[in-house]
Amino acid sequence: MMASNKRALVATGAPGMDADSHIDKKIRMATALVPSTLDSKKQLIEAKGVLPRTSTLDAPTMLLTGHSGPVYACKFDCTGKILASGGQDKLLFLWKVEGKCENIATIKGNGAAILDIHWHRDNEYLLTACADKNGVVFDIETREKIKRLKGHQSFVNSICGSRRGDPIVVTASDDGTSKLWDLRTRGTVREFKDEKANFPVLACCFSDDSTQVFTGGIDEHVKCWDIRKESVVYKLEGHRDCVTGLELSKDGRYLLSNSMDNSMISWDVRPYVSTPRFTKQFFGHRHNMDKTLLKAAWSNDGSRVTGGSADRMVYIWDATDGRILYKLPGHAGSVNEIDFHPTEPIIVSCSNDKKIYVGEIM
Repeated sequence: MMASNKRALVATGAPGMDADSHIDKKIRMATALVPSTLDSKKQLIEAKGVLPRTSTLDAPTMLLTGHSGPVYACKFDCTGKILASGGQDKLLFLWKVEGKCENIATIKGNGAAILDIHWHRDNEYLLTACADKNGVVFDIETREKIKRLKGHQSFVNSICGSRRGDPIVVTASDDGTSKLWDLRTRGTVREFKDEKANFPVLACCFSDDSTQVFTGGIDEHVKCWDIRKESVVYKLEGHRDCVTGLELSKDGRYLLSNSMDNSMISWDVRPYVSTPRFTKQFFGHRHNMDKTLLKAAWSNDGSRVTGGSADRMVYIWDATDGRILYKLPGHAGSVNEIDFHPTEPIIVSCSNDKKIYVGEIM
């Protein structure tokens, strides 16, 4: 079954601008993808009234529709040629990331809402975390479900595959545990559980060498677990509310966390760090009473970060100084996840409004 291929080329309204912005009103109405602070080169471009094209998309901003409910997750594959999305309707959509961004597949096999998506390594597998207490592994070549990760007692909120080494996967659940799975065997390989603070775990990811697992949840702290010992190596303390999203930078040096305290924090997670692991805190986005699991993401070069926001805006920050570079409107509901394209200046965002936007940035 192919998804309804309802596509539109859109130019949304202008983003909210900082007080010191000098963008002409007409230029601000031309596109949503205009940064909140501009260098001289971009100002020169805008003085001519034209923004340059920076991608292979048919238009600067593409609207993808087809999901029948809120979309909770969206991620580019490692090549940037395919986009995966999933949400309340239990369907996994695959989109072609060029031209008209056509829908190329609709995959069934999830028993409940898809809460998280992860491409495993070289796109051999696509992993989903589901509200039916399971993780699911799909073969991308055949587009078939090949494995169900069963063992949790409640919603599986997050799923992540290892970057190297054995083909292992970690999941995080409302049952207060994170579990480790080997895709070559049946059942759970390891279980990470804090007996002193048995709270729902909302997010998880691997360290760069896949010897450690990071988890975050209701207890506000980010924990680093030693996989072999199944024990906490250290805790990252700085958030004042639930941690809803975690992502490791592409170089493996920094961890980004999104929290219901309306901030994101980058942490230095290199081994044997003598300085404080807290590096930068980012403000501007919002969580609300819906308590949606808003995620976090790094750009491929590590210069920018982004995270979901309940105020319907797409935020992108400078990873070094914490400035908001973009604040983009367009969605009519909570923005649950944003991802950076691995090679082109493109981002994707998905929302409770059932829509996905793919757009250029500068």
